Amino acid sequence: MPLHLLLPFLLILLPNFAVATMVEEHVKHTHDGVTFESILVYDDTGTIPRPAILMVPNWMGVTPQSLEQAKQVAGQDYVVLIADIYGKTVRPKNPDEAQKAATFLRSNRSLMRARTNNALDALLATGQKAGVDQKKTAAIGFCFGGGAVLELARSGRDIKGVVSFHGNLDTPNPGDAANIKSAVLVLHGADDPIVPESQIQAFNTEMKAQPNLDWQLVSFGGAVHSFTDPSANTPGRSQYDERTSKRAFALMRKFFSEIF
Repeated sequence: MPLHLLLPFLLILLPNFAVATMVEEHVKHTHDGVTFESILVYDDTGTIPRPAILMVPNWMGVTPQSLEQAKQVAGQDYVVLIADIYGKTVRPKNPDEAQKAATFLRSNRSLMRARTNNALDALLATGQKAGVDQKKTAAIGFCFGGGAVLELARSGRDIKGVVSFHGNLDTPNPGDAANIKSAVLVLHGADDPIVPESQIQAFNTEMKAQPNLDWQLVSFGGAVHSFTDPSANTPGRSQYDERTSKRAFALMRKFFSEIF
């Protein structure tokens, strides 16, 4: 058939084959006089409401690498906000600066909780135009961010679940686990020297003290800290592990399918 005769049929079919575009939107929000700039990530071809995922990155904060990670998590299934909880003007350039920024919040857990909650509020407010399902919300975090989303859960935020990837498990107030309303999934490297066995035992005790709490801790044999981070390359301490990373993300998606 000549092209000019096919054209009308092609125009009818083209909308059904729209090419997915991953949208990146910078989202400014404020808390206690500090301005933050997070990034909203979603596939703009979605036509039905999708779960909203707050993602707190590792101690380097909002970076090009965390943006790529957020895109992988979002895919076509979720709307993700990379949470800035340091502040717009705090962008660590090296591990020393990252440690300073992370230590500031880890030494003030109430502020960490408040800022993480504020980022979640920004996700729910801004994500409306991206088509989020406000009844299906979760939070994930990596390393420092894993500890932050656990503190979000301990703050009593009413969301469906939190996932910590090789995150810190300690908390100054273990009794706050009584406030947790969400399911909890901790993905941990069995050989992680940064999260010692004492933290694991204390976390287990904290969780077990809440008999009705839905929680899991998965320990991956042979994995150390930062096993999902392709740039981590300090053998025996902080190192990427492709097999463990794939397994961890698969467990996250299974967890999401259950809680949503």
